[in-house]
Parts: sequence; structure tokens; C-alpha cells
Amino acid sequence: MFRFEDPAYLYLLILIPVIILIRMMGLRKRRQQLKKFGDPLLLKNLMPDVSRARREVKFWLSVAAIALLVVMLARPQMGTKINQEQRQGIEVIMALDISNSMKAEDVVPSRLDKSKMLIENLVDNFTNDKVGLVVFAGDAFVQLPITSDYVSAKMFLQNIDPSLIALQGTNLAEAIELSSKSFTKQEGVGRAIIIITDGEDHEGGAVEAAKEAKKNGMRVFVLGVGSPKGSPVPDGSGGYMKDRTGQEVMSALNEDMCKQVAKAGGGAYIHVDNTNLAQKQLDAEIGKLQKGDIMSVVYSEYDEQFQAVGILLLLVLIAETIILESKNPLLSRIKLFKK
Repeated sequence: MFRFEDPAYLYLLILIPVIILIRMMGLRKRRQQLKKFGDPLLLKNLMPDVSRARREVKFWLSVAAIALLVVMLARPQMGTKINQEQRQGIEVIMALDISNSMKAEDVVPSRLDKSKMLIENLVDNFTNDKVGLVVFAGDAFVQLPITSDYVSAKMFLQNIDPSLIALQGTNLAEAIELSSKSFTKQEGVGRAIIIITDGEDHEGGAVEAAKEAKKNGMRVFVLGVGSPKGSPVPDGSGGYMKDRTGQEVMSALNEDMCKQVAKAGGGAYIHVDNTNLAQKQLDAEIGKLQKGDIMSVVYSEYDEQFQAVGILLLLVLIAETIILESKNPLLSRIKLFKK
């Protein structure tokens, strides 16, 4: 397992494209200035010892040295030992509705973005727990297998968009069934399926799927996002989606469906609006789940690798130093650089 002890230093790597840009601008200005003195071919013959290739090599060696210095400051480390540790926690699969209706903005900034924030805040409160992510619309698939890697969970979360699923609609039953199959096989662990949706179920069978999940030891919670009054759905072009008759499509939160699914799954229904109340209610409900022994893979005994990077940096600096910009008369017969 590879990691950086001080990853903040890696932001300094942004200096490299800036340096390259400055270099390109400098070379362009230099060529313009040389043209004022005369014909480029004539000037080249007047300066036989000048080597363009040597300058380029020295520049790129300098850039490499800067990059290696930044990496060394970030203290790269390599995990040399893997342990299986038992920890007390729960398992949670979050099933996120990414149908087009989740673009509605009756919840700020939108139903989907609000849902993402809820999930991210929930993950931030996890310690020894495992989390997985399922996305669904007219179809469902696993976006992130159950894991204790919270950084990856939040990274996958940011990439979620309605375009991930071509088949539109809302298939709550398939989302629950797929979530039920996504847990580990460990016993004695509290398991929760958190459905985040506006409740517009187009396929049916959600209540039956929730009952089956409850029978298998899982609790199904439903977070209903949006307003029961309804809201137009943005089309991504500054307007709103329209039906075949030209009327704006209005999407309303189906609270009755959400409550039925939550009740059948032995969980709770939580309404998500523009307040933080839903987050507090969700945290409280998740806190009630029974914690059990969870096996986690832990990398330990990290070895510092900055010494190897430092040696490579030293070699690059030595190479940059011994390469002269002009051709050495003593080594004129050795043509490593043609230009």
C-alpha cells in the first residue's frame, strides 16, 4: 500500500505547468529577438558551439528535479504489512435515486446534490463501519462495493450523475434487492439499506422487496427528497423538461410510497427538505443499529521511501550540472546531441 505522509505538499506540483508555460513564452520571445539580428540559419553558423538540444535537456532535468523534490517533501511511504483487524461497526448500503426527477430544485441546490451532501456527512461520521453505494433509476447497479475506505466512497459519490443510467424511471424494488445482495457474509452485524429517492416508483414491488430485506436481517430506511407539492425538472439547457403535449413535467415527492417501503422494511421514513433536520434524524437512527465484529484490512509498518526519491533527485541534479549549454571543444567528437 503506497501513501504520502504529508500529501499537502503535492499541491506544489501545480508549479510545473506554470514553469513550462513561462519557458515556452521565453523561447518564443527569444526567437523573435534573434530574428531582428538576421537570418536564423546564418546566426546558427555564427554560433557553432551553441546547442539547442542541451538547453532543452537541462530544462527538463530541472523540471524533473522540482517534481522529485515535491514528492520527497510529501514523504512517500510503503505499507509492508497487512493485518486483518476486528472492529465494532455496522454495514450500510446507500441506494441513491439518480433518475431525471432528482434534478428538481425544490430542495437546494437540487434533490440529487442535497442527497450527495447527506451521504457525505453520514460517511464523515463513520469510524469502524463499512459502506457501499448503489445507484438506480429504471435499472440499478453497484457504484461502490461495500468497503471501509471512506475516501474512495466520497470520491465515487462525486462522480454520480443521472447520465450513468440510460434507462430512466424509478425501480425501487431492484434497488432494494441489489442492495440486499451487497453486504458481506459476516454475522451479528447491524445492516441498513438507506434508500434516497423522491418516491416516484414506476415498476412496483418495492414493498415486497423491503419485507424480504427485513426478513433477512436488514432494516430499510427511506429518505424522501423534495416537496409533495411538486417542482419542474431542469432539462440542462436553461429550461424545463416537457411532456409530449408540451407541458412542463412536474415531479412531486411521493411520501405515501416512501412511508410504505420504510414500514415494510422495519426502518424509518425521513423527509429531506432545506433544513438539517433530516441529517440529525438519520444519524440518530443509524446509531441505534447493533454493532458487530467487522473484519478490516489494515496496512501498517509503513517504510519511508523519501530516501530513494532523494537519491534519484541527486542523480538528476548531477546530470543537469555536468551538461553544459554549449559544446565542449574537448568532447566535440562525441555527438550525444545532434543540435
